[in-house]
Amino acid sequence: MGRDLGNLERQLFAYAQMRKLRVLKTGDLRGTLRISAKQERELFSRLARAGMIAKVKRGLYLVPARLPLGGKWSPDEAQVLKALIVDPGGKYQVCGPNAFNRYGLDEQVPQRTYAYNNLLSGERRVGAVALTLIKVSEERLGDTEEVETASGERLVYSSRVRTLVDAIYDWSRFASLPRAYRWIRSELSTGRVGVKELVSTALLFGNQGTLRRLGAVLEGMGVKGKRLAELKRGIRSSKSLILMVPGTRGAGKISQRWGVVLNEPV
Repeated sequence: MGRDLGNLERQLFAYAQMRKLRVLKTGDLRGTLRISAKQERELFSRLARAGMIAKVKRGLYLVPARLPLGGKWSPDEAQVLKALIVDPGGKYQVCGPNAFNRYGLDEQVPQRTYAYNNLLSGERRVGAVALTLIKVSEERLGDTEEVETASGERLVYSSRVRTLVDAIYDWSRFASLPRAYRWIRSELSTGRVGVKELVSTALLFGNQGTLRRLGAVLEGMGVKGKRLAELKRGIRSSKSLILMVPGTRGAGKISQRWGVVLNEPV
């Protein structure tokens, strides 16, 4: 189709721009453009196939504020997450590899956007945006910060300290161990995060494995006193051992205090 718009296509964009609409749903155009349900469905389909609008899900489309040169357009992550999660009443926070990159922990730029949220799970693609949606309980959402994107939308990220905790907590999903331990040592030594906030966040959003592994890291760095004791109080008594780095050889010294086999590669 390129930029050769038909009459209905021009009317759709004129209507959306006049009303400052960025989201259109099935039924929005029938009365305004005086078209049938079939015509509306075909109109949306033509524009989505041409890459001029983006289909979020059945009956829901994102529309550009202004059609760019060449006619092709894709929303950004913030627009897609707003339409999928926020508008229906949910919450999200970008996490994992995207947060690792944002905070300079990992130089690799992810090809997908990972987001904890309380509505949806699974993989989605909207325009050029590839998503991995991770549904969690609302209690596991929080400790975030926001940035404004070029589209003017707000994109919600897990905070720096929350990202470090999740790198241990969700290690199997993000393949983040043992890298997470190096990140934590670096962030603490440079003062970008503090022991107090790291322990508090781990107690709020971690699990038993997170607390035990973090305790071993902090003790190995020479951390002492009430912060370490606070972390220890959050751990239930158990005689079982866990590996510092799951999936690798179990050889290594044992930290009896934390119940962890210290098999982290040097």
